[in-house]
Amino acid sequence: MKTDSAPNPLGPLKLSYPIVQGPFGGGLSTVALAAAVTNAGGLGSFGAHGLDPDKIVRLAQELRAATVGPFNLNLWVSSHDPGGETMSPAQYAAGLEQFAGIYQKLGIDPPPIAPPDDFTFIQQVEAILEARPAVFSFVFGIPDREILRACRKRGILTLGAATTVEEAVALEEAGVDMMVATGSEAGGHRPSFLRSAELSLTGTLALVPQVVDAVGVPVIAAGGIADARGVAAAMQLGAKAVQIGTAFLACDESGCAPAHRRALFSPAASRTRLSRRPTGRLARFMVNPLLEQLESHDFDLLPYPHQGWFNGRVKKAMLEIDNEDWLPLYAGQGARLLRHHTAETLMKSLTGRGP
Repeated sequence: MKTDSAPNPLGPLKLSYPIVQGPFGGGLSTVALAAAVTNAGGLGSFGAHGLDPDKIVRLAQELRAATVGPFNLNLWVSSHDPGGETMSPAQYAAGLEQFAGIYQKLGIDPPPIAPPDDFTFIQQVEAILEARPAVFSFVFGIPDREILRACRKRGILTLGAATTVEEAVALEEAGVDMMVATGSEAGGHRPSFLRSAELSLTGTLALVPQVVDAVGVPVIAAGGIADARGVAAAMQLGAKAVQIGTAFLACDESGCAPAHRRALFSPAASRTRLSRRPTGRLARFMVNPLLEQLESHDFDLLPYPHQGWFNGRVKKAMLEIDNEDWLPLYAGQGARLLRHHTAETLMKSLTGRGP
């Protein structure tokens, strides 16, 4: 789907096609994937919320060298839930109790107590301002207005994420340049920030036109979109572009583990569930033995990111042996639509230039 009839739907980005690659955290984003999407005429993205400021600057340099167009760097405004800033001995003991059965079953040694972060969101933002990507996107809140103004002064477009109309209005009032309206079908974390994620589960079909009607900035549709039919439907709802996550995650260029990628192309991809158990924040995963085991007990959840610290030990061990049963398998509800294994063929299909 070319943008000839609606030139530059996202303003000065001058994309050839209204396709935004969703940014992934946890090592799932790669320079190769972002570059492939950008160089094919879309907007490549990189989830940088786990990177320290120096790495963000170096990442931008690598992306700039690998691309012939704009790219997007993504951060989390809120990287800790209350009580999640530093791990206490009591929280560590509670985490060990919760995961003891899984560690024993899989023969895994428990992790040490989590160290505190050695960088802040503000320090990451300073690196973004230095790196000057074409787009700075963010989830789980809205940066301070001074940050948004600093971005505008440097020619960096800002892109927020909304899961409700109220969040969309708040983003526009704060001064963001454009926003993603992300329906509950989407894979990965639900980036709600005004109400709990469980109370912000509007589907894409209902959310996008309501957000379009409520705000004056360009709206990007996300959630359950994995093929050209989804792109066309989003445009009919008033979106100026779409953001696609799971379909790009499944591409060879992403940092997706082989076991995770196999699962995405299997019949198991038809079963997904929203859960806080793997990380402490609500996210959509494929149903597998790990998720079923975590959901089978009623231990109190640790605050984000402490819950994920204990599950991260399981993830590391299962990546080493290529075991999909005990990995956290992020996936959206459109996963059964996946057909393409490279970003190039996926982009051609999404834009009507290929099967």
